[in-house]
Amino acid sequence: MLYAFTPGSRGLARLGQETPLAPGADLERALWIDLYRPLDSQAAAVSALGVDVPTLADMEEIEISNRLYREEGADVMTVVLPGLTPDGSHVSGPVTFILSGARLVTVRHHAPRSFETFPERADRSAAGTTSAERVFLGLIEEIIARQADILEGIGRTLDRVSGLVLGGTGPASDELQRALEEVGRQGELLGRVRLALLTLERALSFFDQTLSTHSEGKELHGIVKSQIRDIGSLAVHGDFLSSRVSLSVDATLGMINLAQNTTVRIVSVVAALFMPPTMIASIYGMNFHIMPELDWPWGYPMALGLMAGSAFGTWAFFKWKDWL
Repeated sequence: MLYAFTPGSRGLARLGQETPLAPGADLERALWIDLYRPLDSQAAAVSALGVDVPTLADMEEIEISNRLYREEGADVMTVVLPGLTPDGSHVSGPVTFILSGARLVTVRHHAPRSFETFPERADRSAAGTTSAERVFLGLIEEIIARQADILEGIGRTLDRVSGLVLGGTGPASDELQRALEEVGRQGELLGRVRLALLTLERALSFFDQTLSTHSEGKELHGIVKSQIRDIGSLAVHGDFLSSRVSLSVDATLGMINLAQNTTVRIVSVVAALFMPPTMIASIYGMNFHIMPELDWPWGYPMALGLMAGSAFGTWAFFKWKDWL
């Protein structure tokens, strides 16, 4: 899909929202072109404007020289952001920003939430929407804010899990299993956010180096520095949440071990209680000819009494030792 935007009365107005988008003149007027899982015809329409649209394979290259570079006057920056696939799965995927003259082009194959919310809130950003560079910085600001929201959500989830595991109510084993699965999901999400912050910081540092020749370079440099500081603060928050994830995993596993130990202790006590009666029954079950007790009239009640007394004595000893 291809979305084209120009500055509107509020935020960014999407071209073609009222009438079908014409790939010729309408794209020429666009300040921001967003390509989401683009078709060949859509990529060709953008390429006709002098912007080389990278393929997904190009975007997934891990070398830093393939993610941040300048080509024919255009700055190409690829970051990795968490988002959703068309089937609703959570993934981290590459997103490429291309600053070419008076136009910003973004290419993505998944759906980060920030790209949906930014157009209506673009005029609220510190950078504004008067140029492609400012739209780029405003979109980065929205992305950073989204990562902050995700980190806050992770913190709330960890609070809930900690309350369940450490609340002193003795959660059931199935609840502990669900808690461990939830902590694992939050740890995976945290890893995606930290990767996004790392790649965003690299992209902003690269963009900052290109501002020396820009007419608004000094003002934009201040915005970039502010965003880099925000990323640094979120990285510290991410480190703190990472330690909380580790603590939650350890605490949950510890509670699972305690529950298992309680079960094993009960089984061990029951087995110990039956050991003396079993020994007595084994003795009188031996097939020897000379066993005087076998001829006693009260031999059977005596054996039952010995078995009951030995079981009670074992229980009393465990109770005295406070093992029960």
